[in-house]
Amino acid sequence: MRKTMLSPKSAELVEATLPAVAAAIGEISQLFYARMFEEHPVLQRDLFNRGNQANGTQPQALAGSIAVFATGLMAGQTPDAMLRRIAHKHVSVGVTPGQYAVVHKHLLGAVADVLQVSEEVGAAWSEVYWLMADTLIGMERFLPRGWEEHRVIARFQETEDVVTFVVRPLDGPVPASKPGQYVSVQVELPDGARQIRQYSLSGRTDDAVQFSVKRDGEVSNHLHDFASAGATISVSQPSGDVTLLPGDGPVILASAGIGCTPMVAMLAELAAVDSPRRVVAIHGDRDQFTHPFRAEFAQLVAKLDDAQAHVFYERPVGEWPAERTGYVDLAEVEVPANATAYLCGPTPFLKAMRAQLLEAGVTDIHYEVFGPDLTR
Repeated sequence: MRKTMLSPKSAELVEATLPAVAAAIGEISQLFYARMFEEHPVLQRDLFNRGNQANGTQPQALAGSIAVFATGLMAGQTPDAMLRRIAHKHVSVGVTPGQYAVVHKHLLGAVADVLQVSEEVGAAWSEVYWLMADTLIGMERFLPRGWEEHRVIARFQETEDVVTFVVRPLDGPVPASKPGQYVSVQVELPDGARQIRQYSLSGRTDDAVQFSVKRDGEVSNHLHDFASAGATISVSQPSGDVTLLPGDGPVILASAGIGCTPMVAMLAELAAVDSPRRVVAIHGDRDQFTHPFRAEFAQLVAKLDDAQAHVFYERPVGEWPAERTGYVDLAEVEVPANATAYLCGPTPFLKAMRAQLLEAGVTDIHYEVFGPDLTR
């Protein structure tokens, strides 16, 4: 049976040292990654996002997840939503159970070196790590995983910097997916690295998968420049736990920028079944020309009997309502407090939107973020 609680002695030591570990977690994470990549350079080249390593966001995310998990253990709670999100991301990039031992070796080594902790304290934090790792391994065991070569059968320019790719498996059927999920795409870059990024599904047919990519970073740039019709790319099984839950209660779909892709997929699902649910669809962008799926967003909302669209542009082109100019602001939006909210967009947007929704009385909030999760 999988262990779910710290031993009393370890709990005492972790509680006593949690402030020190939390204060030094940035330094610990940097040392951990440096040592792990020195011993296993293939992980940096082919698994971890090199851009996020360079800008420091990946170490920050690791720090946050461990601190949240340890804090939860002290309170007798498990951060299930965070763990599910991590498990789906791990499966989508091909993390294997054996790699948890590699992380353990270098992470606990970094903790010991930065804080000069005793063997007893190190063992207590090792217990924290394996409780979290075993929980994730258990979750990941039941999630679909694997890569398959897909052929690009079409591509469409949505905006100046967003392209939609329609791809079809070379062998076998299109895997089942849910609105709100994403796929990982792996490409070989000019230096030989096989880097992986995640992209939300923006549509699906019986024989093809559709995802949309904003030009931003080395993998996205590679897809924009080289993934023409007829090219083959490696695509994962669909992943992600932020999907449209069944029910008849109100729904809030809020996005910013390219975060509109899962929200458009959810809107399409609601429209396809003529859903009677109340839907509040919110989107923020720079202007009308940078707003991907702008026409489809409006058309889908119009198909629903009880739906409203609220679009905000920071710098709108031409005439545009003053109350919808600037960042998304829910002050003038009627927000049903009993709604289930789904969010996707940059981290500052997610933080601001979550705060506004909580202030409006909405507590059932689900969000998707690409790249390291820094929303905690």
